[in-house]
Amino acid sequence: MEIKGTAVIAIRDFVKEKYPNEFKKWYSSLPVDSKAIYEGPIDSTKWYAVEHAVAKPTAAIARLFFNDDIKKGAWESGRYSAEMALKGIYRVFVKVSSPAYLIARASRVFATYYRPCEMKSVKNEVNNLVLHISGMSNPEKLIEFRIGGWIEKALEISGCKDIKVEITKSMARGDALTEFTVSWA
Repeated sequence: MEIKGTAVIAIRDFVKEKYPNEFKKWYSSLPVDSKAIYEGPIDSTKWYAVEHAVAKPTAAIARLFFNDDIKKGAWESGRYSAEMALKGIYRVFVKVSSPAYLIARASRVFATYYRPCEMKSVKNEVNNLVLHISGMSNPEKLIEFRIGGWIEKALEISGCKDIKVEITKSMARGDALTEFTVSWA
């Protein structure tokens, strides 16, 4: 599976912004293939292998900054990615759109960040929705957690309260697809 460079940049910037004094320690802890990605400029339009560009760097984030809590590290990294993606003019769009429309729209652009895979909104009601992700090759729990954090932060930006994002099915745990059940007040 591959991920677009813009998401890779968000991981690097997450560490630089949230843990500036620990960036070198984080970078040093990466395996050689991951270091090769992060040592120079990251091309926002290029596709990178998820394992080396996201999975191992996010595992290092969890290990160093979240007491080895993979879910928390990936979730917070995903929240940061949403914050970066939905700034500027997009922030205005997010604030005036309904939460359900925002997430439905996000599901259409999902394939521009991850390949091969697809996200579909299979239930879209006033204060809840269900999203399905399919087609992930080599599914990773931390990718699912990262997506969950992104969804949560996007809904926060849109003004939602009492947000609950649950991964009710998981390809990483052997299910046929990954399912996010999302609700808000």
